[in-house]
Amino acid sequence: MLKKILVILIIVLGSLSARSQSVIDQIVAVVGSEIILRSDIENQYIQYISQGNYSDEGDLKCEILEDLLFQKLLLLQAKADSLEVTEKEISQELNRRLNIFITQLGSEKKLEEFYGKSILEIKSDFSRIIQEQLLTQKAQAAVTSNVKITPSEVRAYYEAIPPDSLPVIEPYFELSEIVITPVITKEEKDGTIKKLNDIRDRILNGESFSTMAVLYSEDPGSAANGGELGFVSRTDLVPEFASVGFALTNTSDISRVIETEFGFHIIQLIEKRGNMMNFRHILMVPKTSIDQVQIAEQKADSIYNLLVSDSISFLDAVKKYSDSDTKLNEGKVTNPYYGTSKLTNDFVDSYTRRAISGLKAGEVSRPFLGSDNRGGKAMKILRVDTKVDKHTANLKDDYQEIQQYALQNENQKAIKKWISGKLNTTYIKIDESYRNCDFKYADWNKENKL
Repeated sequence: MLKKILVILIIVLGSLSARSQSVIDQIVAVVGSEIILRSDIENQYIQYISQGNYSDEGDLKCEILEDLLFQKLLLLQAKADSLEVTEKEISQELNRRLNIFITQLGSEKKLEEFYGKSILEIKSDFSRIIQEQLLTQKAQAAVTSNVKITPSEVRAYYEAIPPDSLPVIEPYFELSEIVITPVITKEEKDGTIKKLNDIRDRILNGESFSTMAVLYSEDPGSAANGGELGFVSRTDLVPEFASVGFALTNTSDISRVIETEFGFHIIQLIEKRGNMMNFRHILMVPKTSIDQVQIAEQKADSIYNLLVSDSISFLDAVKKYSDSDTKLNEGKVTNPYYGTSKLTNDFVDSYTRRAISGLKAGEVSRPFLGSDNRGGKAMKILRVDTKVDKHTANLKDDYQEIQQYALQNENQKAIKKWISGKLNTTYIKIDESYRNCDFKYADWNKENKL
């Protein structure tokens, strides 16, 4: 479907969509057993406009509706074909998208503060949405599975585009990184554990867990709600939390202090419903000392000096010194939105933008104090691997992009044909307020009352 609508669907977890629930709801379309609400359209419209884009309101809302109609048709097909997505697939996709927003906002803590929910609550809220989207992706992949394109067809597609309509390749860059994470000392961890154990003792002696969470928990999403997470499944939780939390059987029990990637927790069971449990927790995060930050800074400076004196290659430095998971991919920074190495300023934090400002391809940044994807402090050294300016697409430099445009064109033909066939066998009803839409892919207004 239209590129901008696909973008809207991908960013459906965006900040404004979570804050625009004041729309008075109404069913505006029915596709088989599925419904589309006015708020579904309004929220995506607001999200798109909030990105600084502009489009005629009526046309854009019609495009959003058409894409939602298509998604619901795909969802029906997925159910008819008994397609499934695993909890692992849902969790991975949720994490990928949340990492986008964490990058945009600056840290996981800021994301939680923005939503007013813990990261676990955010995942719980959006897991069903992600499940449906993954199902529709699988159904669409089946529709276009036989679409192929040859190099000669790519060239023919390119040569058929009028010169003044050739796609414009927006500027992008590719980065590799070395990340030095300051050590959190045993003393800092022990101090945090002691504080939590003291709080645990107070609760066991009669003080309110909820009150202690409000006063002391460093989870901004759940603290204001007395530490309550809401009903979650095992797969919604990191393994260490799930193992201890799901072992609780009595609401008067308070777990021992446990460590997860988020910090240290104590947990209380509120209620169990089948495979779902509702917990309260108190989170405390050990602080990184100034001394450890300085040690990490000195280490990064030493690595930088080795790099600029050609005493070590960047790749070898990544393998030997980097603390980030990106070292498994030779330090390559991945765009979490597209899963590729192509980046723009929209998908890197302000620290990174400043560090690479003015650098050319092949140049290395000076070490700088940035943040990891959880908001923790980290020293970084970046290398600009590629830097491409805005230009009109050509076959020599942009073959892969043009190939994707050509393949998308063929996929749209297959999708249009598939939709046309499905409309003959699927009940469709659209509210009068959208009857004047000039739909581009099908005559959706043709009611089929089976």
